Amino acid sequence: MGKRIAKRLLLIGWDAADWKVINPLLDQGLMPTLESLVNQGVMGNIATLDPPLSPILWSSIATGKLGDKHGVLGFVEPDVQNSTIRPVQSTSRKVKAIWNILSQCGLKCNVVGWWPSHPAEHINGVMVSNFYQKSKGYYDDPWPMAAGTVWPSELADTLAELRVHPAELSEQHILPFIPEASKSFDMRYMPAVGMLANILAHTASVHNAATYLMRNTEWDFMAVYYDAIDHFCHGFMKFHPPQRKGIPDELFRLFKDVVSSAYRYHDMMLQRLLDLAGNETTVLLLSDHGFHSDHLRPNRLPREPAGPAFEHSPFGIICLKGPGICVDERVYGATLLDVAPTVLTLFGLPVGKDMDGKPLLQVFHPPVTAEYIDSWEEVDGPHGMHPSDQQEDPWAAQQALQQLIELGYVEDPGPDKKKAMEKNARESQYYRARILMFRRDYAAAADILERIYAEDQQMRFGLSLLTCYQQLRDPVKFRTAFDEVKKFKEADLVQLDVMEAALLLLEHKPRQALDVLHKAREKSAHLPLVHTQIGRMYLRTHRNDDALQAFLMALEIDPNLPAAHHGLSVVYLRQGRYEEAAEEALNAIGLQYHMPQAHYCLGEALMHLQIYDRAAEAFEVCCSMMPGNRKAHLWLIELYEKHLNQTERAQAHRQFIAERIKGTITIVSGLPRSGTSMMMQMLAAAGLPLLTDEQRKPDASNPRGYFEYEKTKRLLTDASWLHEAVGKVVKIVAPLLVNLPPKYDYRILFMKRDLGEILRSQQIMLGKDPTNYPLALAEAFAKQLEKCEAMFRRMPNVEVLYVSYADAVANPLETAETVAAFLHEDLDVEKMAAAVDKSLYRNQISASPTG
Repeated sequence: MGKRIAKRLLLIGWDAADWKVINPLLDQGLMPTLESLVNQGVMGNIATLDPPLSPILWSSIATGKLGDKHGVLGFVEPDVQNSTIRPVQSTSRKVKAIWNILSQCGLKCNVVGWWPSHPAEHINGVMVSNFYQKSKGYYDDPWPMAAGTVWPSELADTLAELRVHPAELSEQHILPFIPEASKSFDMRYMPAVGMLANILAHTASVHNAATYLMRNTEWDFMAVYYDAIDHFCHGFMKFHPPQRKGIPDELFRLFKDVVSSAYRYHDMMLQRLLDLAGNETTVLLLSDHGFHSDHLRPNRLPREPAGPAFEHSPFGIICLKGPGICVDERVYGATLLDVAPTVLTLFGLPVGKDMDGKPLLQVFHPPVTAEYIDSWEEVDGPHGMHPSDQQEDPWAAQQALQQLIELGYVEDPGPDKKKAMEKNARESQYYRARILMFRRDYAAAADILERIYAEDQQMRFGLSLLTCYQQLRDPVKFRTAFDEVKKFKEADLVQLDVMEAALLLLEHKPRQALDVLHKAREKSAHLPLVHTQIGRMYLRTHRNDDALQAFLMALEIDPNLPAAHHGLSVVYLRQGRYEEAAEEALNAIGLQYHMPQAHYCLGEALMHLQIYDRAAEAFEVCCSMMPGNRKAHLWLIELYEKHLNQTERAQAHRQFIAERIKGTITIVSGLPRSGTSMMMQMLAAAGLPLLTDEQRKPDASNPRGYFEYEKTKRLLTDASWLHEAVGKVVKIVAPLLVNLPPKYDYRILFMKRDLGEILRSQQIMLGKDPTNYPLALAEAFAKQLEKCEAMFRRMPNVEVLYVSYADAVANPLETAETVAAFLHEDLDVEKMAAAVDKSLYRNQISASPTG
């Protein structure tokens, strides 16, 4: 075990809390407790996960693992015993939560209201489940507490008395949230006031239980979860200032203060928690996601399960203060997965290597080093988790389910229970697929999505499937699925336009892709996604000034876009504005730490700024996230050898490249006289490294040179030299391609030209009669081309772009853009186009290309 830093730890969850709402209140002095907490410790954004559904997210916070590992996959789950569905239970969680691990280590834990936590687990301490605060019926009706709500059960009666029923609330409790109601109130709005009262009563119940346990029990770890901000926002954010179009004046006047008052109410509760915890207690406050409060609020919600989650924003809040924690600092790159590893580190316990998160070591002062074990699942000891066959109280489950239906998170299952269970099973699998997509396991996600999309052709299933095909770089399946999804009546979505652009790019049609995005911008200029994608397209074609404007426009709409900040970093790197490039890379990393491209940009910017030690750190992070990034390894070799005097580290990266990175070779191929030399000229103009030996000199047939490498002629018998071509471009004639060994990845630019033109050019080059058509040779060449095409289909390590010689001569800029898109390289397409000399197209038979 490591050194224990936290004597005690108080973990507070505010569902959906967002700095965009909090910061104006802090500026006005209306949340003094939170302001004090921020000033005494660290604060920042914390990135949510996908899908942003609270039961999944809070389970990830508690375990440090994504949903495919912890097992909670939505708001509801099948109730096999009663052939229906029920709210998701704690028994669905398959792995240990932080309180189970701490219990095993002999630490006293109290947990109140966590979602999901019913039935309460038998931990070393007290657990009050998320069914505790649910109210039923009228005030005078019996209000029994569901079995399994409290552990240990001896505390159930005491805690039951601390619950607050909505009917107990008076005007004095309600009016601070709707002060205008004291002047005039229309009884038509009573249902909204009833919703407000329910949320308040439930929150007060949770707070009462938490403060009672803090006062009356011994504890090392105290976790309390409040869902009220999320519920207040779903119910009343539409009335939050400024007044939105379509919101009646009377409703705006009455309910405009609800959301702000909810935050102020939480600040008051926070003060009580901190008073009870004491100054020596480490305090960690966070939310699982944010909530759109500005122009990014959706105008309408999709009619689908969990539709209200579209109002969630991708960044929540995190604050941490206590002994051994930095003071008045920001934390960058935090995700929900990092909470459990950080808590373990605070208690001096090792982090499980099977956790998907990392401890936030940047928050500690003095610095600490995290310790690791393979998995806490393999550690024996009393942890308090339930056996998998644990059953729950059916009445309590029904009350919790009804609230989820009223909030819009779950559809009413209706009388057809079997149909409801099947629908829920598909929904859970859809969420599993989205989790796998978040993991970047697109193949596994596609398998699930293909199955559920075949069962139920919903557009959201189709859109997710399109994303998988895009990431898997499968243009055939992408095109087939896209054409199907486009038939939906909702197919005017801008998201589908962005997908079409991605498909066209995968089909090596960058100009058409850009046209689609421009049309999308015309109808949805308010969406930052469109501007970001346009910026990326401009980057591909080296239109840096246009890319700059597109990314700036995206960030003007939403400053919290990691992709747009990364795009700006790339632009500034190209423009030699290295300090700005580093700043934008840091902005991207601060919002989304797991972004290897941004770490790479940061490393390159710092390299140019001659800050070599930090450049090495950035490249090392990039390599840890994307081990196959050959360029980052090469930069590190140069840094360690030339600037940091760490030859052993340089050798380690050199060895890693040799043993672990397959290596990619770019090949320009085709039949002799098909335009291969012209393509080599274009790539040379773009600045790509070529593998040539210049042994064959320019002549009348090729006045600009052949760009050949003598060793390629021995490929039939000797491929040992091919390692020299890794990361470079080499010209290899088509008949020799069948001899390529499988140990490398190949990107082949295959030049296609009218066979008659090829033969005519060859005849002239050999001094033969060009009017004499060599039929046998033509048939042999045709068979060679068939062999090549068959080989390309057979080899998964080969990507091919067929380039028409005639098109390249007629439209060199468009061809250059297509080649750049295929190679995924930032090439200067204008220089490439300028390298084409149309006067050398001397054996043209027809004006139109044939292949």
